[in-house]
Amino acid sequence: MDVAIQIVASGLTLGAMYAVSTIGLSLVYGSLNMLNMAHGALLALGGYICLYVMTALGMPGIVGVLAAVVVCGLVGLIIYLTTAAPMLGGEQFETRVFIATIGFGAVVENVILKLFGPQPTAQPLKLAGDVVIGNVHVPNQNLLILVVALGLMVGVALLLKRSRLGRAIRATAQSREAAQLMGVRVAAIYAVVLALSGGLAAISGIMVSSLSSLLPNLGGDPMLKAFIICIVAGLGNVTGAVIAAIALGLLEALAQYALGVQYSFALLLLLVIVVLIWRPYGLFGRQQVVRL
Repeated sequence: MDVAIQIVASGLTLGAMYAVSTIGLSLVYGSLNMLNMAHGALLALGGYICLYVMTALGMPGIVGVLAAVVVCGLVGLIIYLTTAAPMLGGEQFETRVFIATIGFGAVVENVILKLFGPQPTAQPLKLAGDVVIGNVHVPNQNLLILVVALGLMVGVALLLKRSRLGRAIRATAQSREAAQLMGVRVAAIYAVVLALSGGLAAISGIMVSSLSSLLPNLGGDPMLKAFIICIVAGLGNVTGAVIAAIALGLLEALAQYALGVQYSFALLLLLVIVVLIWRPYGLFGRQQVVRL
């Protein structure tokens, strides 16, 4: 029983962190048909902004989080203005913007490296103490991550389902031309989506760094797993991405216990191969039929 509690607690924490990162990645793809490969760099940037505000400026943690969200949101907006917008409507947009965002992410990582150095740094935003469930001590930090992630997921769901902005985002994702005909300012929606994705990446980066440490390449592993989750769920499916993130977090925790840490990532890749063979469009994706 104690082992099961430990696996569930660890799996839910991993799944919550992956879900926050995956939502941003999936939102951008669903709206722009664009894989933002600078997403991992934004995770690291968010963690370092929070660190700087709390240590160098002496501000409380909530100010550090808000500063990270604002800065990474602005960087997401810059990605749209400088990288995505000039390529929209051009030939091979998906391939070109994929390569361009890799370069943008490399620039951000090198700026972080220049400003903060290569050494691992502890994230000061941590909640001390733990909760005892059975004989298992679950850190309060893990519970905080789970609560914040659930709040963000509910918030994004309400934004997409109930708000005027959310309806515009969904309309643009379904058909850019039809949305334009209905008076939706598509360019503004794209900019908002990338800014929102940047803000979510910042919170995800703070979560990840609070359990490990800050490094300029911190976002590489979470972004890769978020990409895997997007493939398993179906690219662009936000709800499916959340469900897949929680499920894969639990699966990873179980694999780490049963097989060892070194085999958990290999198991996730094997799962991707199985899903792509069984359902090439993802577990929650829809098969598209093209008639000639």
